Amino acid sequence: MQPEQPTNPEANAPNSDEPTEMYVPNVAEEEVKPAPTRPTESQNPTLKPDNSEPVHWSANETIDAEKGGLWFIALIVIALILIAGDIFWLKEFSFSVLVVVMTAVIIIFSKRPSRVIDYTLSGEQGLYIGEKLYHFNEFKEFGLIQDQGQHSILLIPVKRFSLGVSVYFPEESGEKIVDIFGARLPMRDMKLDFIDTIVRKLKL
Repeated sequence: MQPEQPTNPEANAPNSDEPTEMYVPNVAEEEVKPAPTRPTESQNPTLKPDNSEPVHWSANETIDAEKGGLWFIALIVIALILIAGDIFWLKEFSFSVLVVVMTAVIIIFSKRPSRVIDYTLSGEQGLYIGEKLYHFNEFKEFGLIQDQGQHSILLIPVKRFSLGVSVYFPEESGEKIVDIFGARLPMRDMKLDFIDTIVRKLKL
């Protein structure tokens, strides 16, 4: 029988050089920050509604106005003045021929009845005039115009020296149409200038 070995209390004591168990913080002890929420339309009034539902309507391309004999006399007088100026000053007879051709074209177009065009306005795609699509990024602003009792929207293109796009619409669809355009283009007060008036009168 072997003698009992004396116990050494220091041998059983834990070594201070050995790593102890790492402290893991409890999730509950840390402050939990709420996730950022996206502002809604009621919280941020600057957010514009998504008017993606398309609007369909039909309207005349131009306003049919009766042109009396005085209108045609004035047109012919203007053409004669231009031809006289060409004969006595410019002496470019090709210009006189051009004036005669343009006068005939204007008379023909003035007699042509206005077409009825189908329009579709989509907040996601743009404005369909017939089958042609105009994207919103083609225009820089728009305005409302009342021409001879008819409501219309005039779209100002981004490209310089380009004619504006005029669209007539029924009054019952006006609010929805203006909301869709207003959500994507700036709106300003507009009046028809001399060129726009001539274009509308001549149905060009």
